[in-house]
Amino acid sequence: MAYQEKQLQDISRHFQIYGEIQHAETFKIGHINETYSATYDQGGTRVRYIHQKINKGVFKNPVAVMRNVMRVTTHIRRKLEASNAPDLTRRSLIVIPTRDGKSHYVGRDGEFWRTFLFVEGTQTFEAVQTPTQAFQAGRAFGEFQSLLADLPGGRLHETIPAFHDTRRRFMALQQAIHKDHYNRARNARPEIEFALGRASIVGVILDAMAKGKIPERITHNDTKFNNVMLDSATGKAMCVVDLDTVMPGCALYDFGDMIRTTTSPTLEDERDLAKVKMQIPTFKKLAEGYLSTAGNFLNNTEKSLMAFSGKLITFEIGIRFLTDFLSGDNYFRIHRPDHNLDRCRTQFKLVESIEQQERAMQKFVDGL
Repeated sequence: MAYQEKQLQDISRHFQIYGEIQHAETFKIGHINETYSATYDQGGTRVRYIHQKINKGVFKNPVAVMRNVMRVTTHIRRKLEASNAPDLTRRSLIVIPTRDGKSHYVGRDGEFWRTFLFVEGTQTFEAVQTPTQAFQAGRAFGEFQSLLADLPGGRLHETIPAFHDTRRRFMALQQAIHKDHYNRARNARPEIEFALGRASIVGVILDAMAKGKIPERITHNDTKFNNVMLDSATGKAMCVVDLDTVMPGCALYDFGDMIRTTTSPTLEDERDLAKVKMQIPTFKKLAEGYLSTAGNFLNNTEKSLMAFSGKLITFEIGIRFLTDFLSGDNYFRIHRPDHNLDRCRTQFKLVESIEQQERAMQKFVDGL
């Protein structure tokens, strides 16, 4: 543990938690923030909380991040209460305020801490195991977008500016190819040709947004399946977590990343490319789930680009891996030589698989 229990005890005293901490341990959720689960004795009942230190290296403005989180969680809870939804305390994250009523605590070392109520009776999965789970993922993120469609109070803060600017990502790749500081371009010729040959797709959604055909919406921006908590008994989606990247964006980017992370059974760095394939049955359930909750607010242009969005976002992640490989592996953590190139190849193989099935995918969406 990066922090010992005594340090966590000291931090916990700054939050409105009444009871004695009995046990704390690191909690594996996400790759950015430092997270712990802590068990407290409250009048003879064991209650768990999540203590989390915000990564200031990634999120340069933690105060704005927490302002977003509070606005989003408060609004979702009000909407759920208004609809008499069951299991309210498990349907949206609950931020535990500090003793002085703030959303976060800043330690003497300048680190930002926050606390959530632990969502009991749920589990997460690193990868989709069944089409039914894909349906639940789509339904959960679609509902999340739908609940926030009428968020009052002005625009949310952009916690990571230009996060899905595909044109900027493509330009960064072109610069990395041109500079080739590490003399690696020769080892990635097929991948470079693959990327440059698809320059025409990078601005499709950006241009549609610039022309007003696609509206800016409040989006999650990290729609991996492990950010959906499923009820341990029923398997139904209960709560969407990891809200630090919730900000203004495009609904299609969220859906596209769902396609990327749920429809292929392989890991992100699979070396056996024969295993990498976009599975139509999983895609169909994902689209059904998503449109069951998001279909009421998406416009026709958004719906017409749903299959395309999976190709675009997978391509975007692929060129980010390729850029990092050419630039000396400075951004993504690697565990072996050519790791980022392997990741790139996996993404590009999935792009090819989506391209081969894109017409059938969109035809299915159009029929829903």
